[in-house]
Amino acid sequence: MSITLYQVSIPMLIHGLNTLSSLLEKAEQHAQAQQIDHQQLLSARLYEDMLPLIGQVQRASDTAKASASRLSGVAAPAFADEEASFDDLQARINKTIVFLEAIPADAINGQEERAVTMKLRGEECTMTAQQYLTDFGLPNFLFHVTTAYAILRNQGVKLGKMDFLNL
Repeated sequence: MSITLYQVSIPMLIHGLNTLSSLLEKAEQHAQAQQIDHQQLLSARLYEDMLPLIGQVQRASDTAKASASRLSGVAAPAFADEEASFDDLQARINKTIVFLEAIPADAINGQEERAVTMKLRGEECTMTAQQYLTDFGLPNFLFHVTTAYAILRNQGVKLGKMDFLNL
């Protein structure tokens, strides 16, 4: 039995978003226990030229939506980047998951060779749907999830590999 494009995309994106949700819950609990202003964590960055935690969650959400849309042809909803709290980020994650869950497997399966065209650093780039997922969509999504995890660890939130794996 072979694995389908749907099986390696939508469930993985949902799992990653659930991981982000869990990481944010632990971060909020950490902030409350340590009496840290939530904004300190939400605005934390690994380096000054990188997006803060809020931006990492927003980009993970955007990448999940865009990946699902590019694979399925289903238009992704647009979310304004207005989140300012843990609750706001959780709501955005939940809206993203609702969108992903609505994508039928048959909208993605069988589309492995379909051309996906996008702008990348100002240049148009075309690749197959499978190549898009494996070379851009999933790596980009996981970059933002991993960076959110790293920001929280850097800020002292007690997280480990099992938290990242969300098992």
